[in-house]
Amino acid sequence: MTVLRALVLVISLTLVTAVGIVIQFALAGLGLPAARSFPMRYHRTVCRLIGLRIDLRGAIREARPLLIVSNHVSWLDIPVIGSLVPLSFVAKQEVARWPVFGLLARMQRSVFIDRSRRGTHEANHALAQRLMAGEVIVLFAEGTSSDGNRVLPFKTPILGAAERAVRESHLAEVAVQPMAIAYTRRHGLPIDRAGRPSYAWYGEMDLLPHIWGVLTHGPIDVSVALGPVHPATEFADRKALARALEAEVRRMFTAEVYGTPPRTETKARGKEDLAPAYRAGRA
Repeated sequence: MTVLRALVLVISLTLVTAVGIVIQFALAGLGLPAARSFPMRYHRTVCRLIGLRIDLRGAIREARPLLIVSNHVSWLDIPVIGSLVPLSFVAKQEVARWPVFGLLARMQRSVFIDRSRRGTHEANHALAQRLMAGEVIVLFAEGTSSDGNRVLPFKTPILGAAERAVRESHLAEVAVQPMAIAYTRRHGLPIDRAGRPSYAWYGEMDLLPHIWGVLTHGPIDVSVALGPVHPATEFADRKALARALEAEVRRMFTAEVYGTPPRTETKARGKEDLAPAYRAGRA
């Protein structure tokens, strides 16, 4: 049954993705506002098909622009986070060249970072333009993905690019919000330390076999925790920014995986915000 389920999912996801790509590029080509929100609807459909059930703790800040800084576990992070609100990701330049997934990243309006000096300047400018347009940008500050059992040290150069983009935007305030993502249950049962790496995509893993393995596993519960919002100007430099955000993300991640989730106060939600226990499968 697991193989049959995976085959059905592969066919369904292929059809949904093909149609979604056509719709998104048509919306973008016509310059319609829906081009910003359609990827979110696509990701919600993907989450429903795969069986990703999202437990959102806290709330994404209503005011824009917003820079969200998160840990990174798997390719699953993209549909999970992308299903929450209209947003864009910061990705490495090589992602743009990946078959299919590079196309999906462009559909998401990702900001691609080239690590050369010229590329960094262009990325800063692109990030600044997005922030000035009042968008939500997600940055994976570890610079890579983990095994799902821990948060890796945050890379200060990556956050430095975001810091310079904030300065270049000349905005009075750019809010930074930490986010922690953890894969916690399978078929409603807790996933232990040995089981979490089966959902993490890291190291030298091949992507397609990993996708196939995930599709055979069944429903997955994902915890997404949001921390307190900080003005970007609150930090003296990128190292202070990295230390503060890493500590907050690690605290939330540890609470979700190994202990009782921390209680956080949330403000009233706007139309784009979600209830604390949002379930992608019921959206």
